[in-house]
Amino acid sequence: MPLMQWNDRMSVGIEQFDEDHKKLVAMLNNLFDGMQAGKAKDVLGPILDELVAYTKTHFAREETAMAKLGYQEFASHKREHDGLTQQVMDVQTKFHQDLTASLSMEVMNFLKNWLVKHIQGTDRKYTAFFQANGIA
Repeated sequence: MPLMQWNDRMSVGIEQFDEDHKKLVAMLNNLFDGMQAGKAKDVLGPILDELVAYTKTHFAREETAMAKLGYQEFASHKREHDGLTQQVMDVQTKFHQDLTASLSMEVMNFLKNWLVKHIQGTDRKYTAFFQANGIA
């Protein structure tokens, strides 16, 4: 059973960003599945690395669109992205530094909660702006 399921409540109404968010959900579920199956660090490490890398890619895609169109909340949204990126990178660093590393449910719930909160909270605020600027 996956850690989280994509649903329409998570949609921000912008196709590219929804696709990015779906991919992030799938990656998080892959990480969770590996943790549940007791996979070794050498399996979980690359999955976590991919999740972190794709998070950065997605945030850059949103920020580029916001900057190009002059999104009024750009600075605060970017600050949130920067904070979330740092938190996820901290998880990644701790995982790679610990030779006996495993991922706990606490870490998995943290990753799930920040993803859901960010999508349903902060990201949803930009929907009307992007749609008004012809991006859907």
